[in-house]
Amino acid sequence: MTRDAPLAPPPAHRDPDAWIAQIFSARAAAGGVVRRSIAWVDHEIGRERFCDEVRRRGFHLLVTRNQFIVVCNRDPVQMLF
Repeated sequence: MTRDAPLAPPPAHRDPDAWIAQIFSARAAAGGVVRRSIAWVDHEIGRERFCDEVRRRGFHLLVTRNQFIVVCNRDPVQMLF
Protein backbone atom coordinates (compact mmCIF):
# COMPACT_ATOMS: atom_id res chain seq x y z
CA MET A 1 0.00 0.00 0.00
CA THR A 2 1.35 3.40 -0.95
CA ARG A 3 1.21 6.42 1.25
CA ASP A 4 -1.35 8.12 -1.06
CA ALA A 5 -3.70 5.14 -1.25
CA PRO A 6 -7.04 5.81 0.43
CA LEU A 7 -7.80 3.75 3.48
CA ALA A 8 -10.73 1.40 3.15
CA PRO A 9 -13.56 2.13 5.55
CA PRO A 10 -13.85 -0.28 8.44
CA PRO A 11 -16.44 -3.00 8.02
CA ALA A 12 -20.00 -2.07 8.94
CA HIS A 13 -21.11 -2.96 12.43
CA ARG A 14 -22.79 -6.32 12.28
CA ASP A 15 -25.23 -5.58 15.10
CA PRO A 16 -26.93 -2.16 14.88
CA ASP A 17 -28.42 -2.62 18.37
CA ALA A 18 -24.95 -3.10 19.85
CA TRP A 19 -23.66 -0.02 18.00
CA ILE A 20 -26.54 2.09 19.31
CA ALA A 21 -26.06 0.75 22.84
CA GLN A 22 -22.37 1.62 22.68
CA ILE A 23 -23.00 5.18 21.44
CA PHE A 24 -25.69 5.97 23.99
CA SER A 25 -23.94 4.29 26.93
CA ALA A 26 -21.02 6.71 26.64
CA ARG A 27 -20.58 9.13 29.52
CA ALA A 28 -21.36 12.04 27.18
CA ALA A 29 -24.79 10.54 26.49
CA ALA A 30 -25.80 10.90 30.14
CA GLY A 31 -27.39 14.32 29.72
CA GLY A 32 -24.59 15.62 27.52
CA VAL A 33 -23.83 15.74 23.82
CA VAL A 34 -22.80 13.03 21.37
CA ARG A 35 -21.28 13.95 18.01
CA ARG A 36 -20.84 11.55 15.10
CA SER A 37 -19.91 11.91 11.45
CA ILE A 38 -22.93 11.55 9.16
CA ALA A 39 -20.88 9.33 6.84
CA TRP A 40 -19.91 7.10 9.75
CA VAL A 41 -23.55 6.75 10.89
CA ASP A 42 -24.61 6.00 7.30
CA HIS A 43 -21.91 3.33 7.09
CA GLU A 44 -22.53 1.73 10.47
CA ILE A 45 -26.31 1.57 10.84
CA GLY A 46 -27.92 3.98 8.39
CA ARG A 47 -29.26 7.47 8.90
CA GLU A 48 -32.90 6.42 9.24
CA ARG A 49 -32.17 3.93 12.04
CA PHE A 50 -30.05 6.49 13.88
CA CYS A 51 -32.67 9.23 13.60
CA ASP A 52 -35.39 6.83 14.74
CA GLU A 53 -33.34 5.91 17.83
CA VAL A 54 -32.66 9.54 18.75
CA ARG A 55 -36.37 10.32 18.36
CA ARG A 56 -37.38 7.23 20.39
CA ARG A 57 -35.21 8.42 23.27
CA GLY A 58 -36.75 11.90 23.12
CA PHE A 59 -33.38 13.51 22.42
CA HIS A 60 -32.67 16.41 20.05
CA LEU A 61 -30.80 15.91 16.78
CA LEU A 62 -28.87 18.72 15.09
CA VAL A 63 -27.03 18.58 11.79
CA THR A 64 -24.11 20.80 10.90
CA ARG A 65 -21.94 20.37 7.85
CA ASN A 66 -20.99 16.68 8.05
CA GLN A 67 -21.84 15.96 11.68
CA PHE A 68 -24.81 14.80 13.70
CA ILE A 69 -25.00 16.36 17.14
CA VAL A 70 -27.31 14.69 19.64
CA VAL A 71 -28.36 16.61 22.74
CA CYS A 72 -28.98 13.74 25.13
CA ASN A 73 -31.78 15.11 27.23
CA ARG A 74 -35.45 15.91 26.78
CA ASP A 75 -35.27 19.50 27.99
CA PRO A 76 -36.03 22.28 25.50
CA VAL A 77 -33.14 23.40 23.30
CA GLN A 78 -32.70 27.01 22.21
CA MET A 79 -30.39 28.06 19.38
CA LEU A 80 -28.87 31.38 20.47
CA PHE A 81 -27.04 32.32 17.25
